[in-house]
Amino acid sequence: MTKTRRTPWPRLKRDLVAILRGLPPEDCEAVVGGLIEAGFEAIEIPLNSPEPFRSIEMAARLAPRGVLIGAGTVLSAEDTDRLNLAGGRLLVSPNVDAAVLQRAASHGMVTMPGVFTATEALAAAANGASALKFFPASVLGPAGIKAISAVLPPELPIGAVGGVSEADFPVYAKVNVRHFGLGSSLYRPGDPAGEVGERARRAVAAYDAAFPG
Repeated sequence: MTKTRRTPWPRLKRDLVAILRGLPPEDCEAVVGGLIEAGFEAIEIPLNSPEPFRSIEMAARLAPRGVLIGAGTVLSAEDTDRLNLAGGRLLVSPNVDAAVLQRAASHGMVTMPGVFTATEALAAAANGASALKFFPASVLGPAGIKAISAVLPPELPIGAVGGVSEADFPVYAKVNVRHFGLGSSLYRPGDPAGEVGERARRAVAAYDAAFPG
């Protein structure tokens, strides 16, 4: 398997990714602004949301330097190029697609493909993934992710996504998993920005408690 160059996962204060599935452009600035104010430094807008590239462009303009804005559910190299044109720097996918990962690497994007097995995880690593998204984490659980991580490159960050909320941080901390994608526990379409911001503040406080220092 041919290896490709890898964009490292950046050093963030908290390795939390907000997943804003279904976010409409008219709510983008208020919701994204609240998340950034609460302390989130990585935000993805899945491509099965309304006018996702428009929202990504708005969010990228709003975000200060050092905050990752990008897309989830990226399935093609063409959409990877569109994400780059919109100013997105983070690419999250539900699967391991070598063409997508390699195109993202050519744009210098941070990537987090979805994996479930050791075979998928090693393929993602070989194709230059910045981090791995174990999904659905609620099925594998901390013990399953820990078992698979034993055969993975130790420098590759591992994230838990799918059925995970801030209540799960302590149990994942015990197996040294500190990257999380928060979806419905943080945002659902139509939620007021103020409520999303309050959930974000609770998640940040829980993260800081689970991972002090």
